[in-house]
Amino acid sequence: MNNLRQDFIRFSVDLGVLRFGEFITKAGRTSPYFFNAGLFNDGQSLGKLADFYAQTLLNSGIEFDMLYGPAYKGISLVSAVAVALSNRGRNTPFAFNRKEAKGHGEGGILIGAPMQGRVVIVDDVISAGTSVGESVQIIRAANATPVAVLIALDRMERSGKDDALSAYSAAQEVKNTYNMPVLSIANLDDLMAYLSQEGVDSALSRYRDAVKTYRAHYGAA
Repeated sequence: MNNLRQDFIRFSVDLGVLRFGEFITKAGRTSPYFFNAGLFNDGQSLGKLADFYAQTLLNSGIEFDMLYGPAYKGISLVSAVAVALSNRGRNTPFAFNRKEAKGHGEGGILIGAPMQGRVVIVDDVISAGTSVGESVQIIRAANATPVAVLIALDRMERSGKDDALSAYSAAQEVKNTYNMPVLSIANLDDLMAYLSQEGVDSALSRYRDAVKTYRAHYGAA
């Protein structure tokens, strides 16, 4: 596990953003862990999170011209990531959408820089491809090109019901459908590696088997 990924998992655990126990996911599954990016809710933690996003994007080698954040969580994320990139010498325009079109002033659903060129979509997680699909439509409608999705944590879970699980995770389905990569700061493999480290807090290590069992049932190859 590289240092960036390891540091991000530790950072998320220390802040209580990544928690362990029993949680019901949006898909109705009982998960032994839960990641709530909404808890990056002060300037210091959001700034640090944005640093992880920015470095992950730069490390990827993806060529991009601007960033796009889907409402609502993507709004604060894309703004912070643009600042983090600027601090690294990469001044990058960004835009985000509002849920309802505005009929006065500048109008429309887009706020920020004009949508153009190669666009990276910035979000927290992908639980289904619906949000990405909406973002892709908005970007393409502006004659720009979506080139990647950048998220914090990839749960690497197959979608669907227990009796009809997809062969692919939500991130894999996005890649297959839109022919673009999903970049994550960390993923379930990194979480497992963190829990398996020597010296990890014993209160956390006891969840290792539960996460391993959960992955065996829902995890994508």
